[in-house]
Amino acid sequence: MSSFSTETVTLPSPVRIGWVGTGVMGAPLCGHLLRAGYALTIYTRTPSKAEGLLQQGAIWACSPAELVVDADVVLSMVGFPSEVRALYLSPQGLLPHARSGQVFVDMTTSEPTLARELTRVAQSRKAFALDAPVSGGDVGARNGTLSIMVGGDPAVFGAVTPILSVLGKTLVHQGSAGCGQHAKLCNQMTIAGTMIGVCEALVYAHRAGLDGETLLRSIRSGAAGCWTLEHLAPRMLKRDFGAGFFVEHFIKDMGIALDEAKRMGLLLPGLTLVRTLYLAIQSHGHGRSGTHALLLALEDLSPTFMTADSAPHSL
Repeated sequence: MSSFSTETVTLPSPVRIGWVGTGVMGAPLCGHLLRAGYALTIYTRTPSKAEGLLQQGAIWACSPAELVVDADVVLSMVGFPSEVRALYLSPQGLLPHARSGQVFVDMTTSEPTLARELTRVAQSRKAFALDAPVSGGDVGARNGTLSIMVGGDPAVFGAVTPILSVLGKTLVHQGSAGCGQHAKLCNQMTIAGTMIGVCEALVYAHRAGLDGETLLRSIRSGAAGCWTLEHLAPRMLKRDFGAGFFVEHFIKDMGIALDEAKRMGLLLPGLTLVRTLYLAIQSHGHGRSGTHALLLALEDLSPTFMTADSAPHSL
């Protein structure tokens, strides 16, 4: 790791923001920044996804290299580590065109080792990089209530806190570069275990003859209460498997976590099982469904699960 660091980081005022990635979560987050009065330049591989933001006042950049020119802080939220690497390190990417003092914040759930690499490359250009993955899904993005887990220089985190505060409600500096990603992987492990518990409970309830909505009134108010029960279980009851967070992205996250665990000499059998079930539903065409589509994998394990007289609001 380069020794380049600083005790204080001062951003220009007004600060100009660049943003890469306007998907399910990126688009509403950009909307928050625009409404907060920030000057925003955006780049996305699919221009049609940015039309609404352009109508709200965002400026279009034709490439990541062009976006860097007009930004003091660049934030990104893409899908996979390979996309992060290409975005930041390719010849027409972000970091080869970085200038001294610029701040780069990758909010993609990615590899801790890649986060550390981006920090080293940024430092070589006297710029700064943070890894800042988020939790809260599409609901948190729309409401501006995400939990943001940050790794990197604490002074840089302090400088961009006003920006991140527009996007999230809980901002926590987890440690040095890569620690934000490690924290997010812990988050994903917890979600994986919770998700299979919720899905199995709803499958069991249906077979036992319980009404799903009535069941939720009890268990989400007790010790079992959690985000998944509150936000995703009602979607399962309605057979709504639209994505707030894609199955294929969750599989990616679990794979990264298992790779990191292997490096640490850890065995995570629960996570291994859940990822196997997600791979099964992905193979049946549900890679772009929401993570709560795990229910479908459990139903497949009980082929007589669905009954002809199932009520519309039941599973």
